[in-house]
Amino acid sequence: MTKPIILNAFDMMTPVHQSPGLWRHPESRVEEFTQLNFWTDLAKTLEEGGFSSLFLADILGVYDVYGGNADVTNRGGVQFPLLDPLVAVPAMAAVTKTLGFGVTASVTYEQPYLLARTLTTLDHFTNGRVAWNIVTSYVDSAARNLGLEGQIPHDERYDRADEYMDIMYKLFEGSITPEALRADAEANVFVDPDQVRDINHEGKFFTVPGQALAVPGPQGTPLLFQAGASKRGQEFALDHAEAIFFSGPTPEILRTWVDKVRDGLEERGRARDSVKIFALATVVVDDTDEAAEARLADYTRYVDTESALSLFGGWTGVDLSGAKPEDPLEYVATDANQSALASFTTMAGDKTWTIRDLAEFVAIGGRGPVITGAPATIADEFERWMDEADIDGFNIAAAVRPADAERFTKYVSPELRRRGLLPEPVEGATVREQLTGQGPRLADDHKGAGFRLGSDALV
Repeated sequence: MTKPIILNAFDMMTPVHQSPGLWRHPESRVEEFTQLNFWTDLAKTLEEGGFSSLFLADILGVYDVYGGNADVTNRGGVQFPLLDPLVAVPAMAAVTKTLGFGVTASVTYEQPYLLARTLTTLDHFTNGRVAWNIVTSYVDSAARNLGLEGQIPHDERYDRADEYMDIMYKLFEGSITPEALRADAEANVFVDPDQVRDINHEGKFFTVPGQALAVPGPQGTPLLFQAGASKRGQEFALDHAEAIFFSGPTPEILRTWVDKVRDGLEERGRARDSVKIFALATVVVDDTDEAAEARLADYTRYVDTESALSLFGGWTGVDLSGAKPEDPLEYVATDANQSALASFTTMAGDKTWTIRDLAEFVAIGGRGPVITGAPATIADEFERWMDEADIDGFNIAAAVRPADAERFTKYVSPELRRRGLLPEPVEGATVREQLTGQGPRLADDHKGAGFRLGSDALV
């Protein structure tokens, strides 16, 4: 029997997230994405549908690889314009009780001292329902606009990220104890100074001498997400992640990544299931299989293949603007998102992808599968992916937004509940408790737990 299926919604505060051109569909309301109620309504819909969290992607630059500029990106609304997701989270948390929020923040461009305060604030304001998607960033335009001549090389970004995480653990776990906030009027002590310490960090990339700015939230360290299937990215995930998000076109490709993660956890003395693994999927559902297939066919009328190639260029740093549709897609090493290109080339088995194949595949659902059918068909396919890829759940993207999320809640969630496959989120639980089934704080065998006050890591 398939284990319970954990659901996260996968979205982005932008006109086009994963499906270029679908903003033009008559059921789309994504032109309202700048309105706060668009996002608070979505949060309520997802909570009704039994989703554990809303995972919000983010980038810090513009996709300007395709054709050497951002013209196609701008015209197609391809992850541009883009709002700051962290700003909206407290409002979404205020209208929900169980939904968690995964926010993306870059260790390459955010200062750890300030980011720790921001994430701790969100942990307080959401009552422990915030997760951090740790990224190193991959967009050249972000590097140029944020003070660098170009991207830091791929593996060096992760080396730097390892030190960054040490600082975050020291600030989250090793600077102020949960008991420090006393608010004792009689003793005239608001924060007990004996429960506060400087972290005195001096490293290769960072110097952070002082104490954290905010007392720990309900989780201490927010739940840690990581996405990326490159070799160095997987090593980073094994050291830090509590949940991992993979994007792959088939369960077979995903399984190769999942097995490496679970083997790596075992080598580190951790349980093979100590990290939850999620796969990207886009769902097109209707009353019957035939109606769902007709809906998908209708969706294809709105796809924008040139915008899809612009999206792919932003992911990979590879400009396909001069290629012919029948040309084969070849692997080119870049400092961008290495797993994105690898999933279509070196890791795609015997299939040789052409530029046309790529554009058509990316046009709806990005790098993941499009699962289409009646509710029972969707649930069957979910179970197959769970079994064959050995994953713990899905990050569900929407092609037509927010209509597909609303349809998922209407059609698919009841079928999963009928089968006993959709765990009901618990009011008052943190997102760590909802997703991992463990306590509200980092597990004792997690690297970050070794940075708590009094541990050897801080001596």
